[in-house]
Amino acid sequence: MNKLEQLFNQKNNNLLTIYTTAGYPNLSDTPVILRELDKNNVDIIEVGIPYSDPLADGPTIQATSEKALANGMTLAILFEQLNTIKDKITAPIVLMGYYNQVMTFGLEKFLQNCQESGVSGLILPDMPYDIYLAQHKEVFEKYDQKVTFLITPLTTETRIKEINDATTGFVYIVSSSATTGATESNYNEEFLSKVKSLGLTKPHQIGFGISTKDDVEKAWNFANGAIIGSAFLRVLENSNGNLSESIKNYISELR
Repeated sequence: MNKLEQLFNQKNNNLLTIYTTAGYPNLSDTPVILRELDKNNVDIIEVGIPYSDPLADGPTIQATSEKALANGMTLAILFEQLNTIKDKITAPIVLMGYYNQVMTFGLEKFLQNCQESGVSGLILPDMPYDIYLAQHKEVFEKYDQKVTFLITPLTTETRIKEINDATTGFVYIVSSSATTGATESNYNEEFLSKVKSLGLTKPHQIGFGISTKDDVEKAWNFANGAIIGSAFLRVLENSNGNLSESIKNYISELR
């Protein structure tokens, strides 16, 4: 069974997802970081594919992408690294990237590499769900890759319901109309309450602007899980080479 499916069958509340940029802080750090996150009981590990022209990422993730690309990170290297640890990681691994990256690599080749390297699903913010349904659904299913779509405060109620139906991974709820990486929470509680009232049938998690235990617990009031990205990357930036201890301490604070 796909690891995301397995997780959601076993646990559907108080989920914690942590995002890290592949190839950051150093090219060889990603396997170490993933194993530490898994060891510290993170529920889902989201791995960002560095990209030179991101759409939704704030300055922190953009800076880590630039550093990772300068370090030499590529999709081929990322898949090689994931292959070395796929049997040592219990948590589902989800890749976050952009539609153009995948199509340039070759969609079927990309999905096959995902399956072979232990990836459970994908977040491609700029892939329209109607294009996915019309053109890509069968090949995603062929390689057992779950797909996550995003909703924002600007998404209509009708579209939220359609995205819920199309999603095979989890619905990614963007907490506010902003890019990632806010140092202070900026929850649009009216929007989050509206989404909660819709009774989404797919697992759903809140991301953007979440960094502290209070933020995580607040997200858990509105959804199944919380996603942390930029705040975790700042932990890595300030780790002074001691990744294991820094990750352990931060996850412990969140829990």
